Amino acid sequence: MDNTKYSAGYYAAPGSHTKWASRERIEKPPVWCSVDLRDGNQSLVIPMNLEEKLKFYKMLLKVGFKEIEVGFPAASETEYVFLRKLIDEKLIPSDVTVQVLTQCREHIIRRTFEACKGAPSAIIHFYNSTSYAQREQVFKKSKDEIKKIAVDGAKLVKKLAAEYDGNFRFEYSPESFTGTEPEYALEVVNAVLDVLEPSAQNNVIINIPVTVEMSGPHVYASQMEYICENIKYREYVTISSHPHNDRGTGVADAELALLAGADRIEGTLFGNGERTGNVDIVTLAMNMYSHGVDPKLDFSDMPSIVETYEECTRMRVYERSPYAGALVFAAFSGSHQDAIAKGMKWRAEKNLHRWTVPYLPIDPADVNRTYDADVIRVNSQSGKGGIGYLLETTYGYDLPAKMREDLSYACKALSDGEHRELKVEDILTVFKQRYFRSGSPVSAEEINFTKKDGKVTGEITFAENGKKTKVASSGNGSIDVISNALKSYSGRTYRLDEYSEHSMRGSGSESVAVAYIGINDGTGKIIWGAGLNTDITHAGADALVSAFNNLLSNGR
Repeated sequence: MDNTKYSAGYYAAPGSHTKWASRERIEKPPVWCSVDLRDGNQSLVIPMNLEEKLKFYKMLLKVGFKEIEVGFPAASETEYVFLRKLIDEKLIPSDVTVQVLTQCREHIIRRTFEACKGAPSAIIHFYNSTSYAQREQVFKKSKDEIKKIAVDGAKLVKKLAAEYDGNFRFEYSPESFTGTEPEYALEVVNAVLDVLEPSAQNNVIINIPVTVEMSGPHVYASQMEYICENIKYREYVTISSHPHNDRGTGVADAELALLAGADRIEGTLFGNGERTGNVDIVTLAMNMYSHGVDPKLDFSDMPSIVETYEECTRMRVYERSPYAGALVFAAFSGSHQDAIAKGMKWRAEKNLHRWTVPYLPIDPADVNRTYDADVIRVNSQSGKGGIGYLLETTYGYDLPAKMREDLSYACKALSDGEHRELKVEDILTVFKQRYFRSGSPVSAEEINFTKKDGKVTGEITFAENGKKTKVASSGNGSIDVISNALKSYSGRTYRLDEYSEHSMRGSGSESVAVAYIGINDGTGKIIWGAGLNTDITHAGADALVSAFNNLLSNGR
Protein backbone atom coordinates (compact mmCIF):
# COMPACT_ATOMS: atom_id res chain seq x y z
CA MET A 1 0.00 0.00 0.00
CA ASP A 2 1.38 3.38 -1.05
CA ASN A 3 -0.63 6.30 0.28
CA THR A 4 1.58 8.82 -1.50
CA LYS A 5 -0.35 8.06 -4.71
CA TYR A 6 -3.37 9.87 -3.32
CA SER A 7 -4.34 13.45 -2.69
CA ALA A 8 -7.64 15.25 -2.29
CA GLY A 9 -9.37 15.34 -5.68
CA TYR A 10 -12.15 17.68 -4.64
CA TYR A 11 -12.48 21.46 -4.65
CA ALA A 12 -13.79 23.29 -1.61
CA ALA A 13 -16.46 25.93 -2.07
CA PRO A 14 -15.05 29.48 -2.17
CA GLY A 15 -15.61 31.48 0.98
CA SER A 16 -17.33 30.32 4.15
CA HIS A 17 -20.55 28.34 3.82
CA THR A 18 -21.32 26.75 7.17
CA LYS A 19 -24.87 27.81 8.07
CA TRP A 20 -25.83 24.14 7.84
CA ALA A 21 -23.67 23.42 10.91
CA SER A 22 -25.94 25.47 13.18
CA ARG A 23 -29.10 23.61 12.15
CA GLU A 24 -29.88 20.94 14.71
CA ARG A 25 -32.00 18.56 12.68
CA ILE A 26 -33.95 18.06 9.47
CA GLU A 27 -37.39 19.54 10.12
CA LYS A 28 -39.31 18.20 7.12
CA PRO A 29 -38.89 15.42 4.58
CA PRO A 30 -37.41 16.13 1.15
CA VAL A 31 -39.02 15.33 -2.16
CA TRP A 32 -38.04 11.67 -2.61
CA CYS A 33 -37.07 10.18 -5.95
CA SER A 34 -36.35 6.47 -6.15
CA VAL A 35 -33.72 5.54 -8.71
CA ASP A 36 -33.94 1.80 -7.96
CA LEU A 37 -35.27 1.00 -11.43
CA ARG A 38 -32.46 2.88 -13.19
CA ASP A 39 -29.32 3.47 -11.14
CA GLY A 40 -30.06 0.50 -8.92
CA ASN A 41 -31.07 -1.77 -11.79
CA GLN A 42 -28.02 -1.02 -13.96
CA SER A 43 -25.76 -2.10 -11.09
CA LEU A 44 -27.28 -5.58 -10.75
CA VAL A 45 -25.38 -8.62 -11.99
CA ILE A 46 -28.63 -9.68 -13.67
CA PRO A 47 -30.81 -6.60 -14.30
CA MET A 48 -34.52 -6.97 -13.59
CA ASN A 49 -36.75 -8.29 -16.33
CA LEU A 50 -40.03 -6.61 -17.26
CA GLU A 51 -42.11 -8.55 -14.72
CA GLU A 52 -39.64 -7.86 -11.90
CA LYS A 53 -39.43 -4.16 -12.75
CA LEU A 54 -43.21 -3.90 -12.66
CA LYS A 55 -43.41 -5.66 -9.29
CA PHE A 56 -40.72 -3.39 -7.86
CA TYR A 57 -42.45 -0.32 -9.32
CA LYS A 58 -45.73 -1.25 -7.65
CA MET A 59 -43.91 -1.68 -4.33
CA LEU A 60 -42.39 1.80 -4.69
CA LEU A 61 -45.87 3.21 -5.27
CA LYS A 62 -47.14 1.44 -2.15
CA VAL A 63 -44.26 2.83 -0.07
CA GLY A 64 -45.31 6.30 -1.20
CA PHE A 65 -42.79 7.53 -3.76
CA LYS A 66 -44.19 10.33 -5.93
CA GLU A 67 -41.17 10.55 -8.23
CA ILE A 68 -39.65 7.36 -9.65
CA GLU A 69 -36.79 7.16 -12.13
CA VAL A 70 -37.95 4.22 -14.23
CA GLY A 71 -34.99 3.80 -16.54
CA PHE A 72 -32.67 4.93 -19.28
CA PRO A 73 -35.02 4.12 -22.19
CA ALA A 74 -32.43 4.78 -24.89
CA ALA A 75 -30.01 2.30 -23.30
CA SER A 76 -31.91 -0.98 -23.71
CA GLU A 77 -35.07 -2.43 -25.19
CA THR A 78 -36.33 -3.62 -21.78
CA GLU A 79 -36.05 -0.08 -20.42
CA TYR A 80 -37.92 1.32 -23.43
CA VAL A 81 -40.68 -1.33 -23.33
CA PHE A 82 -41.15 -0.92 -19.59
CA LEU A 83 -41.72 2.82 -19.89
CA ARG A 84 -44.13 2.35 -22.78
CA LYS A 85 -46.04 -0.22 -20.75
CA LEU A 86 -46.45 2.24 -17.86
CA ILE A 87 -47.72 4.93 -20.23
CA ASP A 88 -49.86 2.84 -22.59
CA GLU A 89 -51.52 0.81 -19.83
CA LYS A 90 -52.05 3.92 -17.69
CA LEU A 91 -50.06 2.55 -14.76
CA ILE A 92 -48.81 5.98 -13.63
CA PRO A 93 -51.08 7.39 -10.88
CA SER A 94 -52.19 10.99 -11.27
CA ASP A 95 -50.00 12.16 -8.37
CA VAL A 96 -46.85 10.31 -9.53
CA THR A 97 -44.16 11.50 -11.94
CA VAL A 98 -41.87 9.09 -13.74
CA GLN A 99 -38.31 10.15 -14.49
CA VAL A 100 -35.98 9.06 -17.29
CA LEU A 101 -32.26 9.60 -17.74
CA THR A 102 -30.43 10.68 -20.87
CA GLN A 103 -26.97 11.88 -21.77
CA CYS A 104 -26.56 15.24 -23.50
CA ARG A 105 -26.33 13.57 -26.91
CA GLU A 106 -28.85 14.38 -29.62
CA HIS A 107 -29.83 10.87 -30.78
CA ILE A 108 -30.18 9.66 -27.17
CA ILE A 109 -32.34 12.66 -26.20
CA ARG A 110 -34.58 12.10 -29.24
CA ARG A 111 -34.97 8.39 -28.44
CA THR A 112 -35.83 9.34 -24.86
CA PHE A 113 -38.67 11.62 -25.99
CA GLU A 114 -39.99 8.87 -28.23
CA ALA A 115 -40.18 6.60 -25.19
CA CYS A 116 -41.91 9.30 -23.12
CA LYS A 117 -44.50 10.27 -25.72
CA GLY A 118 -47.92 10.68 -24.11
CA ALA A 119 -46.60 10.50 -20.53
CA PRO A 120 -49.02 12.18 -18.11
CA SER A 121 -46.09 13.48 -16.06
CA ALA A 122 -42.41 12.87 -16.77
CA ILE A 123 -39.07 14.37 -15.76
CA ILE A 124 -36.45 14.43 -18.51
CA HIS A 125 -33.17 14.15 -16.59
CA PHE A 126 -30.22 15.08 -18.81
CA TYR A 127 -26.58 15.25 -17.75
CA ASN A 128 -22.98 15.61 -18.79
CA SER A 129 -19.79 15.25 -16.79
CA THR A 130 -18.07 18.47 -15.70
CA SER A 131 -15.17 17.23 -13.53
CA TYR A 132 -11.60 18.29 -14.07
CA ALA A 133 -10.45 14.68 -14.48
CA GLN A 134 -13.06 13.86 -17.14
CA ARG A 135 -12.54 17.13 -19.00
CA GLU A 136 -8.82 16.38 -19.15
CA GLN A 137 -8.71 12.59 -19.57
CA VAL A 138 -12.02 11.46 -21.12
CA PHE A 139 -13.40 14.27 -23.26
CA LYS A 140 -10.22 16.29 -23.76
CA LYS A 141 -12.33 19.45 -23.92
CA SER A 142 -12.11 22.90 -22.42
CA LYS A 143 -14.48 24.36 -19.84
CA ASP A 144 -16.33 26.30 -22.54
CA GLU A 145 -16.72 23.19 -24.69
CA ILE A 146 -18.10 21.17 -21.77
CA LYS A 147 -20.51 23.97 -20.90
CA LYS A 148 -21.66 24.07 -24.53
CA ILE A 149 -22.58 20.37 -24.33
CA ALA A 150 -24.85 21.13 -21.35
CA VAL A 151 -26.40 24.22 -22.95
CA ASP A 152 -27.02 22.44 -26.27
CA GLY A 153 -28.66 19.57 -24.37
CA ALA A 154 -30.90 22.03 -22.56
CA LYS A 155 -31.93 23.69 -25.83
CA LEU A 156 -32.81 20.33 -27.39
CA VAL A 157 -34.89 19.01 -24.48
CA LYS A 158 -36.76 22.32 -24.32
CA LYS A 159 -37.46 22.18 -28.08
CA LEU A 160 -38.60 18.54 -28.08
CA ALA A 161 -40.78 19.03 -25.00
CA ALA A 162 -42.78 21.56 -26.98
CA GLU A 163 -43.09 19.20 -29.96
CA TYR A 164 -44.02 15.94 -28.24
CA ASP A 165 -47.31 15.00 -26.62
CA GLY A 166 -46.86 14.75 -22.85
CA ASN A 167 -46.36 16.71 -19.66
CA PHE A 168 -42.63 17.28 -19.16
CA ARG A 169 -40.35 18.77 -16.53
CA PHE A 170 -36.60 19.16 -16.76
CA GLU A 171 -33.72 18.05 -14.56
CA TYR A 172 -30.05 18.73 -15.18
CA SER A 173 -27.02 17.19 -13.45
CA PRO A 174 -23.41 18.35 -13.66
CA GLU A 175 -22.23 14.77 -13.33
CA SER A 176 -19.08 14.19 -11.25
CA PHE A 177 -19.82 17.42 -9.39
CA THR A 178 -17.60 16.35 -6.50
CA GLY A 179 -14.56 16.46 -8.79
CA THR A 180 -15.62 19.78 -10.34
CA GLU A 181 -14.59 23.26 -9.27
CA PRO A 182 -17.79 24.56 -7.55
CA GLU A 183 -17.52 27.95 -9.31
CA TYR A 184 -17.40 26.23 -12.69
CA ALA A 185 -20.25 23.85 -11.83
CA LEU A 186 -22.33 26.88 -10.84
CA GLU A 187 -21.46 28.59 -14.13
CA VAL A 188 -22.65 25.56 -16.11
CA VAL A 189 -25.83 25.15 -14.07
CA ASN A 190 -26.76 28.82 -14.45
CA ALA A 191 -26.16 28.65 -18.20
CA VAL A 192 -28.53 25.68 -18.42
CA LEU A 193 -31.13 27.53 -16.35
CA ASP A 194 -30.93 30.54 -18.65
CA VAL A 195 -32.02 28.24 -21.46
CA LEU A 196 -34.76 26.43 -19.52
CA GLU A 197 -36.14 29.66 -18.00
CA PRO A 198 -37.58 28.43 -14.68
CA SER A 199 -40.79 30.05 -13.53
CA ALA A 200 -43.78 29.45 -11.28
CA GLN A 201 -45.24 27.25 -14.05
CA ASN A 202 -41.89 25.71 -15.01
CA ASN A 203 -40.08 24.39 -11.96
CA VAL A 204 -36.68 22.99 -12.92
CA ILE A 205 -34.68 20.42 -10.94
CA ILE A 206 -30.94 20.94 -10.60
CA ASN A 207 -29.27 17.83 -9.25
CA ILE A 208 -25.95 18.22 -7.41
CA PRO A 209 -24.65 14.64 -7.39
CA VAL A 210 -22.03 12.98 -5.24
CA THR A 211 -21.18 10.84 -8.25
CA VAL A 212 -18.08 9.68 -6.40
CA GLU A 213 -17.52 10.49 -2.72
CA MET A 214 -14.23 12.37 -2.60
CA SER A 215 -14.47 14.47 0.56
CA GLY A 216 -15.96 14.43 4.02
CA PRO A 217 -19.71 15.15 4.20
CA HIS A 218 -18.99 18.60 5.69
CA VAL A 219 -17.20 19.66 2.52
CA TYR A 220 -20.13 18.55 0.37
CA ALA A 221 -22.52 20.41 2.70
CA SER A 222 -20.56 23.64 2.17
CA GLN A 223 -20.51 23.05 -1.59
CA MET A 224 -24.28 22.52 -1.53
CA GLU A 225 -24.84 25.67 0.53
CA TYR A 226 -22.69 27.61 -1.94
CA ILE A 227 -24.81 26.39 -4.86
CA CYS A 228 -28.08 27.09 -3.03
CA GLU A 229 -27.01 30.64 -2.21
CA ASN A 230 -25.69 31.52 -5.68
CA ILE A 231 -27.85 29.65 -8.16
CA LYS A 232 -30.07 31.74 -10.44
CA TYR A 233 -33.88 31.50 -10.35
CA ARG A 234 -33.67 29.90 -6.85
CA GLU A 235 -37.37 30.47 -6.18
CA TYR A 236 -38.32 28.28 -9.13
CA VAL A 237 -35.56 25.68 -8.85
CA THR A 238 -35.73 22.43 -6.89
CA ILE A 239 -32.21 21.53 -5.76
CA SER A 240 -31.64 17.80 -5.56
CA SER A 241 -28.88 15.65 -4.08
CA HIS A 242 -27.84 12.28 -5.45
CA PRO A 243 -25.17 10.83 -3.10
CA HIS A 244 -23.17 7.71 -3.72
CA ASN A 245 -21.43 5.85 -0.93
CA ASP A 246 -17.78 5.39 -1.92
CA ARG A 247 -16.52 6.58 1.48
CA GLY A 248 -19.40 4.96 3.36
CA THR A 249 -20.96 8.31 4.24
CA GLY A 250 -23.76 8.60 1.68
CA VAL A 251 -26.42 9.04 4.35
CA ALA A 252 -24.36 11.76 6.04
CA ASP A 253 -23.91 13.51 2.68
CA ALA A 254 -27.67 13.52 2.15
CA GLU A 255 -28.52 14.68 5.67
CA LEU A 256 -26.02 17.52 5.57
CA ALA A 257 -27.14 18.47 2.05
CA LEU A 258 -30.69 18.89 3.37
CA LEU A 259 -29.41 21.03 6.22
CA ALA A 260 -27.50 23.08 3.63
CA GLY A 261 -30.63 23.84 1.61
CA ALA A 262 -31.30 20.90 -0.73
CA ASP A 263 -34.98 20.16 -1.39
CA ARG A 264 -34.88 16.70 -2.91
CA ILE A 265 -33.09 13.35 -2.57
CA GLU A 266 -32.44 10.72 -5.21
CA GLY A 267 -31.51 7.31 -3.84
CA THR A 268 -32.41 3.64 -3.63
CA LEU A 269 -33.89 1.22 -1.14
CA PHE A 270 -31.11 -0.30 0.97
CA GLY A 271 -28.47 1.67 -0.96
CA ASN A 272 -28.17 -0.50 -4.06
CA GLY A 273 -26.22 1.15 -6.88
CA GLU A 274 -22.95 1.32 -8.78
CA ARG A 275 -19.78 0.45 -6.85
CA THR A 276 -20.61 0.91 -3.15
CA GLY A 277 -24.12 2.05 -4.00
CA ASN A 278 -26.41 5.06 -3.68
CA VAL A 279 -27.68 6.72 -0.54
CA ASP A 280 -29.93 4.31 1.36
CA ILE A 281 -33.38 5.93 1.40
CA VAL A 282 -34.64 3.48 4.02
CA THR A 283 -31.94 4.57 6.47
CA LEU A 284 -32.30 8.23 5.59
CA ALA A 285 -36.10 8.24 5.96
CA MET A 286 -36.11 6.16 9.14
CA ASN A 287 -33.46 8.44 10.68
CA MET A 288 -35.96 11.28 10.24
CA TYR A 289 -38.73 9.12 11.65
CA SER A 290 -36.65 8.37 14.77
CA HIS A 291 -36.47 12.15 15.37
CA GLY A 292 -40.23 12.56 15.17
CA VAL A 293 -40.34 13.73 11.54
CA ASP A 294 -42.85 12.02 9.23
CA PRO A 295 -40.77 11.05 6.16
CA LYS A 296 -43.93 10.59 4.05
CA LEU A 297 -42.74 7.11 3.11
CA ASP A 298 -44.40 4.02 4.55
CA PHE A 299 -41.99 1.38 5.88
CA SER A 300 -44.49 -0.12 8.33
CA ASP A 301 -44.07 -3.57 6.77
CA MET A 302 -40.31 -3.68 6.42
CA PRO A 303 -40.04 -7.51 6.17
CA SER A 304 -42.34 -7.51 3.14
CA ILE A 305 -40.33 -4.72 1.46
CA VAL A 306 -37.10 -6.63 2.10
CA GLU A 307 -38.64 -9.78 0.65
CA THR A 308 -39.73 -8.05 -2.57
CA TYR A 309 -36.40 -6.27 -2.90
CA GLU A 310 -34.41 -9.49 -2.52
CA GLU A 311 -36.68 -11.38 -4.92
CA CYS A 312 -36.49 -8.77 -7.68
CA THR A 313 -32.83 -7.76 -7.38
CA ARG A 314 -31.28 -11.08 -6.29
CA MET A 315 -29.42 -9.00 -3.73
CA ARG A 316 -29.49 -9.54 0.02
CA VAL A 317 -30.22 -7.01 2.73
CA TYR A 318 -27.32 -7.30 5.16
CA GLU A 319 -28.34 -8.50 8.62
CA ARG A 320 -26.95 -5.33 10.22
CA SER A 321 -28.41 -2.92 7.66
CA PRO A 322 -30.05 -0.12 9.71
CA TYR A 323 -33.77 -0.56 10.46
CA ALA A 324 -34.22 -3.39 7.92
CA GLY A 325 -31.60 -6.06 8.67
CA ALA A 326 -32.65 -9.25 10.44
CA LEU A 327 -30.42 -8.51 13.44
CA VAL A 328 -30.61 -4.72 13.80
CA PHE A 329 -32.89 -4.84 16.84
CA ALA A 330 -31.34 -8.02 18.24
CA ALA A 331 -29.67 -7.93 21.64
CA PHE A 332 -27.52 -10.90 22.59
CA SER A 333 -25.55 -9.15 25.33
CA GLY A 334 -26.91 -9.79 28.81
CA SER A 335 -26.59 -6.16 29.94
CA HIS A 336 -28.31 -4.91 26.80
CA GLN A 337 -31.12 -7.42 27.20
CA ASP A 338 -31.62 -6.44 30.82
CA ALA A 339 -31.81 -2.74 29.95
CA ILE A 340 -34.27 -3.37 27.12
CA ALA A 341 -36.46 -5.59 29.30
CA LYS A 342 -36.54 -3.01 32.09
CA GLY A 343 -37.17 -0.21 29.60
CA MET A 344 -40.11 -2.06 28.09
CA LYS A 345 -41.55 -2.75 31.52
CA TRP A 346 -41.07 0.90 32.58
CA ARG A 347 -42.86 2.12 29.48
CA ALA A 348 -45.79 -0.24 30.10
CA GLU A 349 -46.05 0.67 33.80
CA LYS A 350 -45.99 4.41 33.05
CA ASN A 351 -48.30 4.06 30.05
CA LEU A 352 -45.88 6.15 27.99
CA HIS A 353 -46.55 7.19 24.42
CA ARG A 354 -43.03 8.51 23.81
CA TRP A 355 -40.44 5.86 23.00
CA THR A 356 -37.66 5.77 25.60
CA VAL A 357 -36.38 2.17 25.60
CA PRO A 358 -32.57 1.88 25.91
CA TYR A 359 -30.62 0.50 22.95
CA LEU A 360 -33.61 0.64 20.57
CA PRO A 361 -33.76 3.88 18.53
CA ILE A 362 -37.29 3.06 17.35
CA ASP A 363 -40.06 0.68 18.36
CA PRO A 364 -39.47 -2.48 16.27
CA ALA A 365 -43.25 -2.92 16.05
CA ASP A 366 -43.38 0.24 13.90
CA VAL A 367 -41.67 -1.66 11.08
CA ASN A 368 -43.55 -4.92 11.75
CA ARG A 369 -40.85 -6.61 13.79
CA THR A 370 -41.67 -8.64 16.90
CA TYR A 371 -39.98 -8.41 20.28
CA ASP A 372 -39.62 -12.13 20.92
CA ALA A 373 -38.14 -13.06 17.54
CA ASP A 374 -36.27 -9.88 16.66
CA VAL A 375 -35.19 -8.05 19.83
CA ILE A 376 -34.15 -10.40 22.63
CA ARG A 377 -31.99 -13.15 21.13
CA VAL A 378 -30.48 -15.84 23.32
CA ASN A 379 -27.03 -17.37 23.02
CA SER A 380 -24.12 -18.05 25.35
CA GLN A 381 -23.61 -14.29 25.84
CA SER A 382 -27.15 -13.59 27.01
CA GLY A 383 -28.29 -12.65 30.49
CA LYS A 384 -31.09 -13.20 32.94
CA GLY A 385 -32.98 -10.05 32.04
CA GLY A 386 -33.56 -10.93 28.41
CA ILE A 387 -34.26 -14.60 29.03
CA GLY A 388 -36.73 -13.77 31.77
CA TYR A 389 -38.33 -11.09 29.60
CA LEU A 390 -38.94 -13.55 26.76
CA LEU A 391 -40.42 -16.12 29.12
CA GLU A 392 -42.72 -13.53 30.66
CA THR A 393 -43.91 -11.78 27.50
CA THR A 394 -44.34 -14.97 25.47
CA TYR A 395 -45.65 -17.43 28.04
CA GLY A 396 -46.61 -15.37 31.09
CA TYR A 397 -44.05 -16.67 33.62
CA ASP A 398 -42.72 -13.79 35.76
CA LEU A 399 -39.79 -15.38 37.60
CA PRO A 400 -38.13 -13.96 40.73
CA ALA A 401 -34.84 -12.23 39.94
CA LYS A 402 -32.60 -14.94 41.42
CA MET A 403 -34.55 -17.66 39.64
CA ARG A 404 -34.11 -15.79 36.35
CA GLU A 405 -30.38 -15.84 36.97
CA ASP A 406 -30.43 -19.58 37.62
CA LEU A 407 -32.41 -20.19 34.44
CA SER A 408 -30.06 -17.97 32.42
CA TYR A 409 -27.06 -20.12 33.41
CA ALA A 410 -28.87 -23.23 32.25
CA CYS A 411 -29.88 -21.63 28.93
CA LYS A 412 -26.40 -20.25 28.26
CA ALA A 413 -24.85 -23.62 29.03
CA LEU A 414 -27.16 -25.26 26.50
CA SER A 415 -26.38 -22.62 23.87
CA ASP A 416 -22.65 -22.84 24.51
CA GLY A 417 -22.64 -26.64 24.49
CA GLU A 418 -24.63 -26.95 21.27
CA HIS A 419 -23.10 -23.84 19.63
CA ARG A 420 -26.45 -22.42 18.60
CA GLU A 421 -28.90 -19.66 19.30
CA LEU A 422 -31.89 -20.60 21.47
CA LYS A 423 -35.43 -19.86 20.39
CA VAL A 424 -38.05 -18.83 22.92
CA GLU A 425 -39.55 -22.33 22.83
CA ASP A 426 -36.13 -23.72 23.79
CA ILE A 427 -36.16 -21.46 26.87
CA LEU A 428 -39.61 -22.76 27.82
CA THR A 429 -38.40 -26.34 27.46
CA VAL A 430 -35.38 -25.69 29.71
CA PHE A 431 -37.61 -23.92 32.24
CA LYS A 432 -40.15 -26.75 32.45
CA GLN A 433 -37.60 -29.53 32.55
CA ARG A 434 -35.56 -27.79 35.21
CA TYR A 435 -38.24 -26.57 37.61
CA PHE A 436 -41.47 -28.54 37.15
CA ARG A 437 -40.40 -31.71 38.97
CA SER A 438 -43.22 -32.32 41.44
CA GLY A 439 -43.83 -35.89 40.28
CA SER A 440 -40.50 -37.66 40.79
CA PRO A 441 -39.08 -39.05 42.93
CA VAL A 442 -41.35 -37.46 45.57
CA SER A 443 -44.86 -36.16 44.96
CA ALA A 444 -47.58 -34.68 47.16
CA GLU A 445 -50.73 -36.67 46.40
CA GLU A 446 -53.29 -35.28 48.87
CA ILE A 447 -53.34 -32.06 50.88
CA ASN A 448 -55.87 -31.19 53.59
CA PHE A 449 -55.75 -28.16 55.90
CA THR A 450 -57.51 -27.02 59.06
CA LYS A 451 -57.26 -23.46 60.41
CA LYS A 452 -57.94 -22.72 64.07
CA ASP A 453 -56.89 -19.75 66.25
CA GLY A 454 -54.43 -18.57 63.61
CA LYS A 455 -52.75 -21.96 63.53
CA VAL A 456 -52.80 -24.11 60.42
CA THR A 457 -52.61 -27.89 60.64
CA GLY A 458 -52.73 -30.35 57.82
CA GLU A 459 -52.30 -33.86 56.53
CA ILE A 460 -50.20 -34.37 53.42
CA THR A 461 -49.90 -37.67 51.61
CA PHE A 462 -46.50 -38.09 49.98
CA ALA A 463 -45.71 -40.78 47.42
CA GLU A 464 -42.35 -42.18 46.38
CA ASN A 465 -41.73 -45.20 44.17
CA GLY A 466 -45.38 -46.19 44.50
CA LYS A 467 -45.39 -46.03 48.30
CA LYS A 468 -47.71 -43.49 49.96
CA THR A 469 -47.15 -41.97 53.40
CA LYS A 470 -49.52 -39.64 55.27
CA VAL A 471 -47.84 -37.00 57.41
CA ALA A 472 -49.49 -34.62 59.89
CA SER A 473 -47.96 -31.21 60.41
CA SER A 474 -48.61 -27.65 61.55
CA GLY A 475 -47.26 -24.19 60.80
CA ASN A 476 -48.05 -20.53 60.35
CA GLY A 477 -49.39 -20.97 56.80
CA SER A 478 -50.14 -23.58 54.17
CA ILE A 479 -46.65 -23.56 52.61
CA ASP A 480 -45.06 -23.74 56.07
CA VAL A 481 -47.27 -26.75 56.91
CA ILE A 482 -46.29 -28.55 53.72
CA SER A 483 -42.62 -27.73 54.23
CA ASN A 484 -42.62 -29.02 57.82
CA ALA A 485 -44.37 -32.20 56.67
CA LEU A 486 -41.81 -32.70 53.89
CA LYS A 487 -38.91 -32.29 56.32
CA SER A 488 -40.51 -34.79 58.69
CA TYR A 489 -41.20 -37.23 55.87
CA SER A 490 -37.74 -37.07 54.29
CA GLY A 491 -35.49 -36.40 57.27
CA ARG A 492 -33.79 -33.69 55.20
CA THR A 493 -33.28 -30.12 56.42
CA TYR A 494 -33.36 -26.97 54.32
CA ARG A 495 -34.48 -23.38 54.65
CA LEU A 496 -37.31 -21.92 52.58
CA ASP A 497 -35.78 -18.65 51.30
CA GLU A 498 -37.89 -17.52 48.35
CA TYR A 499 -41.59 -17.74 47.58
CA SER A 500 -43.67 -15.86 45.01
CA GLU A 501 -46.81 -16.47 43.05
CA HIS A 502 -48.98 -14.86 40.39
CA SER A 503 -52.00 -15.57 38.24
CA MET A 504 -51.21 -16.77 34.73
CA ARG A 505 -54.45 -16.10 32.82
CA GLY A 506 -58.21 -15.96 33.10
CA SER A 507 -60.15 -14.96 36.18
CA GLY A 508 -62.11 -16.51 39.00
CA SER A 509 -62.34 -20.31 39.00
CA GLU A 510 -60.80 -20.41 35.50
CA SER A 511 -57.55 -18.71 36.50
CA VAL A 512 -54.32 -20.64 36.72
CA ALA A 513 -51.76 -19.83 39.39
CA VAL A 514 -48.03 -20.34 39.21
CA ALA A 515 -45.76 -20.47 42.24
CA TYR A 516 -41.97 -20.30 42.52
CA ILE A 517 -40.05 -21.54 45.55
CA GLY A 518 -36.34 -21.41 46.35
CA ILE A 519 -34.89 -23.51 49.17
CA ASN A 520 -31.45 -23.15 50.76
CA ASP A 521 -29.59 -26.43 51.14
CA GLY A 522 -27.49 -25.08 54.00
CA THR A 523 -24.50 -24.08 51.88
CA GLY A 524 -26.04 -20.81 50.76
CA LYS A 525 -27.07 -22.20 47.40
CA ILE A 526 -30.73 -21.68 46.43
CA ILE A 527 -32.43 -24.53 44.59
CA TRP A 528 -35.60 -23.72 42.68
CA GLY A 529 -38.89 -25.33 41.82
CA ALA A 530 -42.14 -24.22 40.17
CA GLY A 531 -45.75 -25.36 40.27
CA LEU A 532 -48.82 -24.65 38.16
CA ASN A 533 -52.38 -25.32 39.30
CA THR A 534 -55.86 -23.80 39.37
CA ASP A 535 -55.49 -23.85 43.17
CA ILE A 536 -52.74 -21.61 44.51
CA THR A 537 -52.07 -23.88 47.49
CA HIS A 538 -51.52 -26.86 45.23
CA ALA A 539 -49.35 -24.73 42.95
CA GLY A 540 -47.21 -23.82 45.98
CA ALA A 541 -47.04 -27.43 47.11
CA ASP A 542 -45.90 -28.55 43.66
CA ALA A 543 -43.29 -25.78 43.56
CA LEU A 544 -41.93 -26.86 46.97
CA VAL A 545 -41.82 -30.54 46.03
CA SER A 546 -40.17 -29.65 42.72
CA ALA A 547 -37.46 -27.70 44.54
CA PHE A 548 -37.05 -30.59 47.00
CA ASN A 549 -36.65 -33.10 44.14
CA ASN A 550 -34.01 -30.81 42.64
CA LEU A 551 -32.32 -30.80 46.06
CA LEU A 552 -32.25 -34.59 46.04
CA SER A 553 -30.53 -34.52 42.64
CA ASN A 554 -28.09 -31.76 43.66
CA GLY A 555 -30.13 -28.99 42.13
CA ARG A 556 -30.19 -30.48 38.66
